[in-house]
Amino acid sequence: MARAISFRHTVVPLHDKKEFRERARTTRAYYSGLGCDYVLFEEASLPGAYVEYFEATDRETLLRAHRGAPDPVRDSARMYVEVELS
Repeated sequence: MARAISFRHTVVPLHDKKEFRERARTTRAYYSGLGCDYVLFEEASLPGAYVEYFEATDRETLLRAHRGAPDPVRDSARMYVEVELS
């Protein structure tokens, strides 16, 4: 099976960063509990501009996780799947 990933871009006002990061910890726990990875990246030159990275071992697992998430990914059908290069 091919791994699957998706991204969500979010810009957070500086006064909301603490709350956003708390929600990100909850999001990470949720995805981790379903066997998925969640990583939060912040743009180095633009504080408050984030990319949320989601990964699962296959597309269906990630799709199910997105659909049940406490803060659902709106465009959950937009995913990238690993391409085998052998």
